[in-house]
Amino acid sequence: MKPVRQLQMGKAGLSSAFVEQVRSVFESEGMVKISILRSACRDKSEAMKIGETLVEALGTKFGFKLVGYVLTVIKFRKDQR
Repeated sequence: MKPVRQLQMGKAGLSSAFVEQVRSVFESEGMVKISILRSACRDKSEAMKIGETLVEALGTKFGFKLVGYVLTVIKFRKDQR
């Protein structure tokens, strides 16, 4: 089993460059964990909104789960929405 790729989201937040970086990770991986740092957001509802926006930008084959301030994004074989 391969280790899960991990990224950090800092004060730049959810920029188009970060979305492209996540998209490039999914060319070779099926799952990525993103640590949302305090400089990116302060509360859980904002972290949930970041997850929803990221998955929407990636496409219909992606889903996410938020545990604490760690966002786990998964790529599925079929469309989820």
